[in-house]
Amino acid sequence: MSTIIQTNEISRMYQMGTETIHALRSISIEIQKGEYVAFMGPSGSGKSTLMNIIGCLDTPTSGTYILNGKDVSNMVDNELATVRNREIGFVFQTFNLLPRSSSLENVALPLIYAGYSKSDREEKAMEALRSVGLDTRAKHKPNELSGGQRQRVAIARALVNDPSIILADEPTGNLDSKTSYEIMELFENLYAKGNTIIMVTHEDDIAHYAHRIVRLRDGLIESDVINDNVTIPHLQAAAHNASI
Repeated sequence: MSTIIQTNEISRMYQMGTETIHALRSISIEIQKGEYVAFMGPSGSGKSTLMNIIGCLDTPTSGTYILNGKDVSNMVDNELATVRNREIGFVFQTFNLLPRSSSLENVALPLIYAGYSKSDREEKAMEALRSVGLDTRAKHKPNELSGGQRQRVAIARALVNDPSIILADEPTGNLDSKTSYEIMELFENLYAKGNTIIMVTHEDDIAHYAHRIVRLRDGLIESDVINDNVTIPHLQAAAHNASI
């Protein structure tokens, strides 16, 4: 496997009045292409800040971040935006779908910035919706979909540009248990197809779907372990259904 993410002693500091907040302190981590990693930690641990830097939504105060062989540590905003659109697919807790646009239009949105023609956008967006089992809901708007379906649309949007990595920020935070299992099974299928997935969560049961768990505390890596007890989504869902 090849290294797709490499941070070298990255730190991130914020100024709050006269106080300096050390959100991250000299974090060094490598993630290989095709890995499925969960970032965990309590509120204030630095996991969201690390996610923002890896997702090119923010830059480190010090240290270097190499994404897919390119140093993005000191890029300016428009350069970061280009890298984000090309390299990263985002899945958010709140879905972040445009309410007046159809599923197909929401999924196709990143392709507009990438310069695809309308016909190519629609073809690729439909293919992405098909990959998450929602091609029959292509014309539906978000308010016509369930929470799980909305998250599937968001995942399709994250996939449509064939990104190097998928970043999922609390992807089941607004879903019930049964729907959460279904979404995590979808992530497992994406991982099995070779996608690199990085997920932020504060829930232990969700983190155990990942194959590697990185725990942060006070801006430092507390532990970084291979997860030998990976939750098998379809078995978990079956157990849940059997208990109802």
